[in-house]
Amino acid sequence: MKGSLCLKKAARIVTSKPLPWNKIVLVLGIVLTLLIAAIVGYAMQQSFKRSGTDGTGKALIGGAFELVDHTGQTRTEQDFLGQNLLIYFGFTFCPDICPAELSKVATALDQLPAGSNVTPVFITIDPERDGVEEVKNYAEAFHPQMVGLTGTPEQIRQAAQAYRVYYSKAGSGADYTMNHSSIIYFMNDEGEYEAHFNAESTVEEIAERVRQSL
Repeated sequence: MKGSLCLKKAARIVTSKPLPWNKIVLVLGIVLTLLIAAIVGYAMQQSFKRSGTDGTGKALIGGAFELVDHTGQTRTEQDFLGQNLLIYFGFTFCPDICPAELSKVATALDQLPAGSNVTPVFITIDPERDGVEEVKNYAEAFHPQMVGLTGTPEQIRQAAQAYRVYYSKAGSGADYTMNHSSIIYFMNDEGEYEAHFNAESTVEEIAERVRQSL
């Protein structure tokens, strides 16, 4: 009997004090953000699993692409053979993640021995807004050696697919944004995958791993 009365009182409290709509929206927004992050993280894990390895145990990440660099020249993966690469896929309108990760790449490069054969590469996943001039200004803002690459939507899709990069357009109109996986890829001078780094990787970890392969 007492339990029944307690339940009735609790019900009256809940119904008499409904949750404000703004708090409901906030809670739903947080839940949605966490859900999207979980989906993207799961997609990346599955992507790396599906990439598999070749007969030597090397991960099948990377491959053929044809893009346009920040000087307007056509570049393919063949042009980068003989160079170790730190590659990041992002977009110039990215508010925080891309600048943070590219800053790590730039700082890690500056921690390597002078003359190290490592080229930083930024590849846009937003060719609609990021043309040659945009990727040029963006790449040079982070490091003088950084190569910026853009291309047609199909060329970008093929490059992203080769590196198992997830991306999608979110919103409409001029203020749309891009959802994308945030991974820094370390490729050796033969164009083979060596390692990758995520948002939790530190500058020191990146520099040390690259230094080990030089």
